[in-house]
Amino acid sequence: MTNPCFELHPQLAADCFELGHFPLSRLLLMNEARYPWLILVPERASITEIHALEPSDQLQLIVESSALSRHMKHQLGADKMNLAAIGNRVPQLHLHHVARYRGDAAWPAPVWGRFSPEPYRDDQRALLLKRLDLHQLPDFVPAQGG
Repeated sequence: MTNPCFELHPQLAADCFELGHFPLSRLLLMNEARYPWLILVPERASITEIHALEPSDQLQLIVESSALSRHMKHQLGADKMNLAAIGNRVPQLHLHHVARYRGDAAWPAPVWGRFSPEPYRDDQRALLLKRLDLHQLPDFVPAQGG
């Protein structure tokens, strides 16, 4: 169930597509077509760090992140999953999940700030979401229209 008191940071809202939610977190797709890049945002107001979450929420975030990473790696055949909770530019706690491939545009360097974003075309985004088949994830509820 989504938290009615929670507001997504405006930068995340501008840079991402909302895909749905888990018990704790919203799931977003970063609008960067070079890399399959999903973001979990715990729906807790004013939280900027994982250690600031209640212990039960910390565990739930690990459960959601692990399930998402495992699913992305399997569905997309990623060579490596990059995870990060940086938050230097967007203070709201959010956890990046980036499927990486040997030979992708930034390999082996991190993707953060490497290039100006290459937005998805509608057909590219639809194809990625079909490949991801997020409905298979336990406890995932798609966004309206998703």
